[in-house]
Amino acid sequence: MTTQEIVSKLCNLCNVLRDDGITYHQYVTELTYILFLKMAKETGTEEIEHKDGSVRVNIPAGYRWDDLVGKSGIELKKFYKALLTHLGDNCTGRVREIYQGSATNIEEPKNLEKIITSIDALDWYSAREEGLGNLYEGLLEKNANEKKSGAGQYFTPRVLIDVMTKLVDPQPGERCNDPACGTFGFMIAAHRHVKEATDDFFDLSQDMADFERNEAFTGCELVHDTHRLALMNAMLHDIDGEIKLGDTLSSMGASMKDFDVVLTNPPFGTKKGGERATRDDFTFSTSNKQLNFLQHIYRSLKANGKARTAVVLPDNVLFADGDGERIRIDLMDKCDLHTVLRLPTGIFYAQGVKTNVLFFTRGRTDKGNTKEVWFYDLRTNMPSFGKTTPLKREHFDSFVAAYTAEDRRTVSDERWSVFTREQIEAKGNSLDLGLIRDDSVLDYNELPDPIESAEEAVANLEEAVDLLMSVVKELKSLEVPEVE
Repeated sequence: MTTQEIVSKLCNLCNVLRDDGITYHQYVTELTYILFLKMAKETGTEEIEHKDGSVRVNIPAGYRWDDLVGKSGIELKKFYKALLTHLGDNCTGRVREIYQGSATNIEEPKNLEKIITSIDALDWYSAREEGLGNLYEGLLEKNANEKKSGAGQYFTPRVLIDVMTKLVDPQPGERCNDPACGTFGFMIAAHRHVKEATDDFFDLSQDMADFERNEAFTGCELVHDTHRLALMNAMLHDIDGEIKLGDTLSSMGASMKDFDVVLTNPPFGTKKGGERATRDDFTFSTSNKQLNFLQHIYRSLKANGKARTAVVLPDNVLFADGDGERIRIDLMDKCDLHTVLRLPTGIFYAQGVKTNVLFFTRGRTDKGNTKEVWFYDLRTNMPSFGKTTPLKREHFDSFVAAYTAEDRRTVSDERWSVFTREQIEAKGNSLDLGLIRDDSVLDYNELPDPIESAEEAVANLEEAVDLLMSVVKELKSLEVPEVE
């Protein structure tokens, strides 16, 4: 049985819970509680014996998978509730983080029993062979693609994550972070990128391999249930880096700094009630979340001329005036904003949302780092992507070729263009640039100037009136014979 088939079976179990009024997203959270116990048994990590003979107990005796699967009916439901409370209150580390504050939404004991027995019956040998982390990622992706789940807001298409990660190119020994990590997809991609480049860390020293596993990949997530999914995802990919539960735009976020790499897709919109971020280290105060995340990101990078990022941001970041313009100026001063990818529509949960990827590198100084910005238009005359037209790796091939070209000026591609810092300044520091002509849309830039057009119309009207008056004058001068 393939991972895809197992994911499909797990997702179909959601049908069992519909009568309990459980949403798709609640179901995935519930699955996380149950799958954690099953996967701990399958991977032999219910307790781990160290080389020195000490034993680390991850799941305490009496609260393990075999204890759960051995019960039924009302007894099962009561035990399951007690298990969630015990693991959240009395365990340590990842187990405590995942189960803290957990509660079940399943009211019908038969439904709970059906889920547990179905999970127990799956082909876990095949799942281990293909990777339990891949299985869980597949489940999260399926959840994100379910429109009713509302999960797409924190799930970035894997193909986009992989392209961004490849181009930013995280290296062994670098500290990587996602300040709005969702289910931790970017950091898992960064971890995989380094792992593949080092033969599963085999090429690294033991100290460096430990650093990659325990410190290199970190994140922060605001939503408690999503934070659980991130913790589970990280654990199944053998990542033990810190994943904070909290708001990056609060004072807590000020301590998240000195990173070599940031990869992220922060949430869009404004703070509730128009509140400003509570960060006292931001130069520019705004209620716009993505502008605040942008400030956080370039401030969180090491000022060493090498720390770099790729971040997904909506179009309004490119042209917002006031603080928006001042933040863009500050960004281009402190960083080399070398590339902007104009993304196609339809790749995120809200249809029609227009987004971009900004690639920039933090400079050693705070002034004059951006000399020119290259733009790639992957939006104009492109399909609107979604379920029927999925986004694929090959859609990015031409962009990757242009981005990685030794001399970008030699690239012959109408979608690829460059603007100097002076040209951008002349346009009011707007970065809403680089879109090619779309023949299916009226090009308002080529319409006549309205003032010139009005003046020309008045002149034409005056000329027509003069002509009409002369005709009337001529008619009056004609002698018309009387009619008998």
